[in-house]
Parts: sequence; structure tokens; C-alpha cells
Amino acid sequence: LVFASGMAAEAALFFTHGRRGIVCLGNAYGGTLALLTDQLPLVGIPTFLLLGNEVERLEEALKEGPGLVFFETPTNPTMEIFDIREICRLSHKYGALVAIDNTFASPVNQQVLAFGADIAVHSATKYLGGHSDLTGGALMGPKELIEPVAPWRKNLGQMMAPEVAGLLSRSLRTLPIRVERQNKTAQLVAEAMRNHPKVARVLYPGLPDFPQHTLARSQMSGFGGMLTLEIKGTGEDATKVVDSLELIIIAPSLGGPESLATQPMTTTHHGLAPEERLKRGITDSMIRFSIGMEAAEDLIDDLNNALKNG
Repeated sequence: LVFASGMAAEAALFFTHGRRGIVCLGNAYGGTLALLTDQLPLVGIPTFLLLGNEVERLEEALKEGPGLVFFETPTNPTMEIFDIREICRLSHKYGALVAIDNTFASPVNQQVLAFGADIAVHSATKYLGGHSDLTGGALMGPKELIEPVAPWRKNLGQMMAPEVAGLLSRSLRTLPIRVERQNKTAQLVAEAMRNHPKVARVLYPGLPDFPQHTLARSQMSGFGGMLTLEIKGTGEDATKVVDSLELIIIAPSLGGPESLATQPMTTTHHGLAPEERLKRGITDSMIRFSIGMEAAEDLIDDLNNALKNG
């Protein structure tokens, strides 16, 4: 079922299957967190937000009777990986559905429904669209769970325009080829940055020293085109690096043919209080990258020059 945006898809999902309550695990898109914490409680939908390192509290939250467990994997922007099989097993034990935002991985790299999730959520603006020329969202799952969402989509005015649907149909034809190229390039960029003296951490599930690499390998066939660098220094130092990029474009979207850089503190997670960002492991010195279709060596040269001059 397609929507006018990813947030439209999430809102309709939450109104349909989350009215008993929603548990959100780990980091998520800033707009998602705002919807869960600020808007949904106003209409009587209880929400429970657990940090990634609080997953052991999930069973306690499930005992409160929520109808939906929602999470991203990998997460935005810290690339945290959740054990899909185990979370689905525990959630289903308490009668809760599981919806996973699979935007970062894409269906090419991760088949969340095959691991037990009930609904897959996508911002089609990103990898599914893949050309930075459309805005959309999508829900995927069994007919009996998706059909009840359709009236919410219609009556909330969330329908995707026919012209946009045509562009999305075009994009899906090349999705595997695009994602496979972005997987390979992101891996090369991550490996090149891991030993740079000005980089404190490289967050990319494809690196052997990534904390959850083994888990990622068990449920992902590719590690995606998203990676996050944590620069040694302050948020201002990270800004200088971003401003020194020449090939990589400064923009908050992802999944397109051009490589993009953004600072979560000023874009995707700007709406969170600084202390909330830190609690979620989102530091001011983080730069999130969406790796596009350029040659890996050109991207690495651009990053090396930016780190030198920033």
C-alpha cells in the first residue's frame, strides 16, 4: 500500500494497529519520534520509547498490553541492529504485532517479513524511489493487516499521486542493481575511513569490528549504502568537514544516485533536545552519509580532502 510520504505511512499504520499502544525500540527518524512522543498521546494512544540498550525491558513494556512494536534496523543514524527474530517471537507471545522500518536496508538487503515481522514500513522517497525526484511511503504485509490501513490512508488524505506512482514504478525496476552498487561502494568507503586519524568511529554494519556485525550478517544479505562517521572534535569541527566536501552534497535525504552528507544534530534529529540526543548516542560530531553511485575512489578522495581541510 503506497502513501504520499513515509510519515503518512507510519501515521496510518499507528492509527490502524497501534491504538492499544505502541512500543518504539531504539533510534528512529526524528519525525517518527516526535509523532510518538508529542502527537499520538494527545489522541489517547499510549506510547513507550525504549533505548537500544533497554531492549531487555521490552517484555515489561509488552505486559502493559500495547498492540504494536515498532523499530528501525539499522537505525538512523547510529546504525544499530536489532534481532528481528527474537523481538518478533517475544512480541507475538504477548499478542503484539511487529512493524519494522526497513528503509535503510531496503528489501534487497533485508527481508523483514521472512524473519517474522508482520509489516514492513518504507519511506519510498529513499531507496525505493532512488532518484531523489519523488516523495512517498509504503507498507508491505499480509492482506488482512494491510487492508484495514487503506481507509485511514484515504480519509487522512495520504494517497500517492498517479504521477508519483509512475515514477516509483520506474524506480523499482532498477532497485536491485542500484542497491548492490551502493552496498559495495559504502563498504569501501567505510573501510577507508576506519583508520583515519580524524575519525573517532565508523558506524557501518559491514565492518568486522562493528559491535553487531555478526547479528547483521545473520539477517542482512548486504549492509546498505548508509554509514555514519563520528569526527574527533566538536559539532563545529564536523560542520567544517561537511562544508569542505566538494563531490558529496550537503542534504538530509538518502538513497539517491548522488552521495549526501548531513549532520543529525542540525537536520533529522534537530527537534530532539541535546540531552535526549546524547542519551540516544547521537553526538554533535556525527556526520551521516548516504553513498550514491559515484566511484568509491572519488568519494574517498573527497572525504580525505574534507577531513584535511575541515
